[in-house]
Amino acid sequence: MRIIAVPEVEQYLENLKQILFEEEYFSFEEDAQEYVDDLFFDIKTNLPIKSHKPAPPHFDKYGAGMYYASFKVNRNTTWYAFFTKYLVDGETVYLVRYINNNHMIAQYL
Repeated sequence: MRIIAVPEVEQYLENLKQILFEEEYFSFEEDAQEYVDDLFFDIKTNLPIKSHKPAPPHFDKYGAGMYYASFKVNRNTTWYAFFTKYLVDGETVYLVRYINNNHMIAQYL
């Protein structure tokens, strides 16, 4: 089993580190980096065992036939990973196509 992300997701996560620091969600740049790294580690580690639901049509712009799973990082914020599953040479591959949080996309779920 493999979990990979499209380049747009990887770029989003890199940008997120800087945004979280600049918008003062974290006082130290290292803390913002650790938060994002921990989030992606959680996704890569636990996505296959998380319960998931079909993604609403609003998210079809990121890929057809996707599912999403939630990752709660604190009492206020839940991140959602949108993905497709493929079988490649007998191996299940999870392709993460979009990531965002409840503060931005809750109205679409």
